[in-house]
Amino acid sequence: MYALELHRLRSDELRRTAQEDRLAREVLRSRRAARRADDGAPAAESHTDGPRRHRLPRTA
Repeated sequence: MYALELHRLRSDELRRTAQEDRLAREVLRSRRAARRADDGAPAAESHTDGPRRHRLPRTA
């Protein structure tokens, strides 16, 4: 019985922690979205305008 109660307590604690983590990620996501909306910049911009090149050249 004691082990089952410990298991339930730990399980509840992990669920609360996971919910808090999800909430924190959601808040960060909404802050970033609000900041992007305020800047007037597009959501995703590429650093380069050219086509993407591979890191290493092809071998013969």
